[in-house]
Amino acid sequence: MNIEVLGALNVRLNDASVTPTAPKPRQVLAMLALHADRVVPVASLIEELWGERPPRSARTTLQTYVLQLRELISGALRREPQGAPPRTAKEVLATAPGGYVLNTAGGASDIRDFERLAGLGYRAMDAGDFAGAARQLRDALALWTGGALADVPAGTQLETQVRGLEETRLCALDQRIEADLRLGRHRELLGELTMLVSRYRTHETLHGQLMLALHRSGRRSEALDVYQRLRTALVRELGLEPSTALRRVQRSILMAGPEAPLDAPAPAAGRLLSRAG
Repeated sequence: MNIEVLGALNVRLNDASVTPTAPKPRQVLAMLALHADRVVPVASLIEELWGERPPRSARTTLQTYVLQLRELISGALRREPQGAPPRTAKEVLATAPGGYVLNTAGGASDIRDFERLAGLGYRAMDAGDFAGAARQLRDALALWTGGALADVPAGTQLETQVRGLEETRLCALDQRIEADLRLGRHRELLGELTMLVSRYRTHETLHGQLMLALHRSGRRSEALDVYQRLRTALVRELGLEPSTALRRVQRSILMAGPEAPLDAPAPAAGRLLSRAG
């Protein structure tokens, strides 16, 4: 089984799609795919589908959606290679105590691949291998083809899961940028960082990274302008002043001459206020 959720939902078995087109069965499959090989409680599925006021028929209707998914799985199982151990749809999408589990039989999952590659990148950063970190984190981020579960209507459960995935993506992104900054790629980063701070108007780490990239590119006044715009947004939208780490970056730029390099790293430990603009 091949599971993709870092973009549009795509679940394939024996190279055949088992992704339904109807919205609520897609929600069920998305929940199962996000927690592949783990039990998803019936209560969580019902809350995802109907919120806090499910109909009396919720359990029966959920069973109908599971049956529809099993029918798709049955069709894909007919394409099993010769000699493979026989499986049934009920084994792939199994009923478990209190819920359901999607058994992948060791198949591929883009979430697992992302977590593995990002983990390698973080360990490389800790070891000071910035080239290796940039490479691993870039490979991890390349697995994203859009917003997580971009084509699935989300209830409360999926909304929480998607927000968590987007935070892990953003964390990997700012660490990859940090690695590139440490490799002296500040000019190459200017376009990307300008776009990111426009999207995440109160994200301090990204703004700090843009300030450093601009200053190291000989654009000191523009770097200071980035700080002022961020401060205005933080005060207006969140009632907060910039963090100590970001103020330290600003002071370093102010104290350095217009053409002087700045060796301070980006304020990766600062607050990650990633509210999109």
